[in-house]
Amino acid sequence: MIAAIKPAGSNTRGLLAYLYGPGRHDEHLDPHLVAGFAMLGMPDPGRNQDATLTQLGHHLDAPVRLRNSEFGKPVTDHVWHCPVRAAPEDRRLSDTEWGEIAQRIIHAAGIAPAGDDLACRWIAVRHADDHIHILATTVREDGRRPKLHGNGVRVGDECRKIEKDYGLRQLKKGDRTAAQRPTQAEMHKAERLGWDKTSRAWLQDRIRAAIPHARSVEELLAYLEAGDILVKPRRGPSGDLLGYAVGWPGDVNKDGEQIYHPGGKIAPDLTLPKLKARLETTAPEEHPTARRNHPTTPWHQATDALDTLHADMADTTHAQAHITALGDLLEATAQKAPVGLRAELRCARQTFARAQRSQTRADHQAAHALRTAARDIAGAATGPDGSALAALTAALVWAAILAARWHEDQGHAHQADAARRAVQHLQAAAATALAPTLTELETRRPKQETSRTPANDVRAAVPEHADRILTDPAWPALSTVLADAEAAGHQPHRLLKEAAARRELGTAHSPARVLITRIQHTSRNPAPNRRAEAARLRSTVALAAHGHQVSTPQPTRTLTPRADQRLRQR
Repeated sequence: MIAAIKPAGSNTRGLLAYLYGPGRHDEHLDPHLVAGFAMLGMPDPGRNQDATLTQLGHHLDAPVRLRNSEFGKPVTDHVWHCPVRAAPEDRRLSDTEWGEIAQRIIHAAGIAPAGDDLACRWIAVRHADDHIHILATTVREDGRRPKLHGNGVRVGDECRKIEKDYGLRQLKKGDRTAAQRPTQAEMHKAERLGWDKTSRAWLQDRIRAAIPHARSVEELLAYLEAGDILVKPRRGPSGDLLGYAVGWPGDVNKDGEQIYHPGGKIAPDLTLPKLKARLETTAPEEHPTARRNHPTTPWHQATDALDTLHADMADTTHAQAHITALGDLLEATAQKAPVGLRAELRCARQTFARAQRSQTRADHQAAHALRTAARDIAGAATGPDGSALAALTAALVWAAILAARWHEDQGHAHQADAARRAVQHLQAAAATALAPTLTELETRRPKQETSRTPANDVRAAVPEHADRILTDPAWPALSTVLADAEAAGHQPHRLLKEAAARRELGTAHSPARVLITRIQHTSRNPAPNRRAEAARLRSTVALAAHGHQVSTPQPTRTLTPRADQRLRQR
């Protein structure tokens, strides 16, 4: 059950005309009162032919007129309007039940507490099977105004109780982090102008798409302006940015003036302070040769950053920061992925946006690696190769699962649900990304007699999952990956253990596919020759003992038998 409190109005008679009228699409049927502050003697135009809307409005506005006559400043925001709607799958409620529900909601809101004879005047009108409208005038009989601060939260809590008491669909408790729902005026405007979404929804998509490209709010606003979005910054006398608003070109009001929306009205996490905290973090110190000694693509860099995510989820401020940055990485990946994957990745990003924000404070410094990876992908000139894309999408699946579990542990019901729904889209994208790699690997599947060694490695490394892995349809492809890794000098047994430690296999739909992406990622570079390194280390120790200066040895690489043979022929 959803109770959506509307902004305060001033025209009681006008709202009654809508409630008792045919509706914008003739959807209003049999409008009538189901409850009110004093049903005896209440004029109901839906049941009494002699009653008029003007009479009913005059009846409701009586305390307002009395207050306005006694005080110099008139009350102009006295109309409180709250539609209350049941879920489509809920049973049809009777007028009596709707009347009881209206009384509970009006009590929770503070409009008319039970037993208060001087409370505000109100009515509940029903003109459809699945919802009612509550209208109240917010001036009490004694001339005072009711205390309505926080009434939305109280009404929402009461709706959760009503759902349980009446056996209706039970929704999750709100936490004030959801984006504002589009108003009826916005939806009708979008429909009239042929837009596929409202102006605020369109602007939210554009802002989130720009975030991975920016290192500061100033860069973000400049990027938006370059993309033909109207930006209206608010600056102080010193030139410092104090706020901002954005507009969709062509979205004008009835006077032809451009409409601008502040970031906080678009989504709670798009306010200026939150964007500053998110984008303008100080980078941790990095060794100047770190990236030169470990060359990697942005896609591999992102996968490496996701690999360490599980180790930093115990600190709630770090976990929230990682989840926020994960949404930015999803956006960057969707922008640069092949066309065939973009639809699922964009759906995952849009769904995951709800999981990015909660009431938990985020230490965005902790997520610098993820944010840097997202920025590097967004700025990449070329897309990823097949194995890098498969590894990243698989890592995104696991990261979204971790996010859902963390939110569930924290009691963030809406965020956990959003993350779980994002996982479904990511799983579809991961399957599509891995398909070409599987096809290529299966064409090189090892012979039956040579595949026994990889099977033994699986049984030794992950015995609790061995049966599922060896009967997985992707097992032939995994055996090829293990053979390739061994030819590059890696130990398959160790790779299997490391892969299983980074991503639990019990919940995986296809453990063999998970291992393929993990092992291809970790074994992409040839392994060091451990015997050569050990011999060189012994020589280094011996030379140092005799006072000779030695340089740090560079690791050698193990050659495949074919490469070794070519080298000998030279």
